[in-house]
Amino acid sequence: MESKDFFVHESAYIDDNVKIGNGTKIWHFSHILPNTEIGDNCVIGQNCMIGPDVKIGSRCKIQNNVSVYKGVILEDEVFCGPSCVFTNVLTPRAFIERKAEFLPTLVKKGATIGANATVVCGHTIGRYALIGAGAVVTSNVPDYALYLGVPAKHSGWVCKCGVVLTRKTSSEGKLELTCSYCGSKYILEDKELSTIEEKI
Repeated sequence: MESKDFFVHESAYIDDNVKIGNGTKIWHFSHILPNTEIGDNCVIGQNCMIGPDVKIGSRCKIQNNVSVYKGVILEDEVFCGPSCVFTNVLTPRAFIERKAEFLPTLVKKGATIGANATVVCGHTIGRYALIGAGAVVTSNVPDYALYLGVPAKHSGWVCKCGVVLTRKTSSEGKLELTCSYCGSKYILEDKELSTIEEKI
């Protein structure tokens, strides 16, 4: 492990060949497995397991009781709520070895996964998307999309700051979405959200 300015609680266990970025904090009873890379200024909560062979970007927050398994990649500024779940095999059996069948999961920059949500492997969660608490993700999630329920369904759009956007139709007949919290503005065309004015 490289010598850097980070904090690891005395009850946590860090395996060999782990990279931990400056300013990162790893709390009680967490275990970081080999060949895992954690970026700068992350917070890893209590009783988390990360790895092996996992890459986590900078400024991520992984709350208590989260396991980030091989095949999962978290880009920068991802929030994983308490006890959210990642899988890496679609059809697991205790008596059949399926490590060669791991499917990747990519969580893009700024996305949020709510408490107790489950992300089934083989999917991508888009930038600044928000997965509601208890949702079960079984498909790809677009950038800025709000997904709720079991299975999770597209239920709206969220701002970069996380607030659900309100809709109106412009004079040109295009659907505009505005954030009541920060004032950012977006436009929806062909089921994709594009930024008009981002204020954060």
